[in-house]
Amino acid sequence: MSATHYQLTPSDLGTRSLAPNRRRRALSLALAVAIEVLLLLALLTIDLREPRRPEFKGGSIATFDVSSAKENKAASAAERQAKAIKEIKHPKLPPLPPTITERPLPIMEVSKEFLDAADISKLGSNAPGAGQLAQGSAPGDSEMVGKAPNGEPLYAAEWYREPTNAELATYLPKSLSEDGYGLVACRTAARFRVEDCIELGQTPGSHLAGAVRQAAWQFLVRPPRVGGKSMVGEWVRIRIDYHIQQSRDTAPAY
Repeated sequence: MSATHYQLTPSDLGTRSLAPNRRRRALSLALAVAIEVLLLLALLTIDLREPRRPEFKGGSIATFDVSSAKENKAASAAERQAKAIKEIKHPKLPPLPPTITERPLPIMEVSKEFLDAADISKLGSNAPGAGQLAQGSAPGDSEMVGKAPNGEPLYAAEWYREPTNAELATYLPKSLSEDGYGLVACRTAARFRVEDCIELGQTPGSHLAGAVRQAAWQFLVRPPRVGGKSMVGEWVRIRIDYHIQQSRDTAPAY
């Protein structure tokens, strides 16, 4: 079997290597030309002049008052709210009955003698049967025994409750050594009390009138009766007779 052999000369090798180089050069040249063209186009599109300011071509400018619009909206909203409130009908409740708090009335305990003294219709039956009656007086009135220090009528005292020995002994003079009396005139007050007492007489040197006057704030005396009426504020004469004993007991009198 035979074989065929080819032998290349240097000239053949040179012609084959020049063909690719020519293609590369042509491609590079085309790329360079394209880049320059692009740069030229970019330079042409750049505007180096100063930008012009916008010019107003005339016409009317529309202005809007935002605050007035907000106020109008608020006013309309308030009106709608007021109308909604007016339209609400509240149910009418029945009136509540008044609350009455029951409190017990204050009660003052009094004795039968106090009630009898307050009964004007029975005052005449308890009056002393004897004594001097004032002019124009009725039976059962208190005895008038003179004039008070201010010139008003002075009546004999009638005890509502006689004072005790302990009430009188507190004001006895320490120098008292014998029996004696003290005489005072007092103005009657409410609740059978007496006030404004004035000394009228006493056993000489005994100072018993002062003792009676000082103890008088404890006395309970009925007011005098004039015309069948109890006269609170009239003057009465009070006499206390003191009897000295070993126990220094006292016996009131009038």
